[in-house]
Amino acid sequence: MPTVFRKEGFRFFFFSNEHEPIHVHIEKGDKYAKIDVESLKIIESYALTSKERKKLLGIVQKHKATIVEAWHAYFG
Repeated sequence: MPTVFRKEGFRFFFFSNEHEPIHVHIEKGDKYAKIDVESLKIIESYALTSKERKKLLGIVQKHKATIVEAWHAYFG
């Protein structure tokens, strides 16, 4: 599972057998989210407050280019 980056205690990562659309998994302890990078929509979310979900969407938006670049570098 390649880690793209860590921010505010959250780990942003891909699973090694991913598929389109480009998305990123995020975890911190028992908290988890899966976000579609292109549409900036939460696909899955567990144990996160609405404030945390909003924060994660902002982080993904800010680092969208980094995530997309890492996706293409890893999955070719």
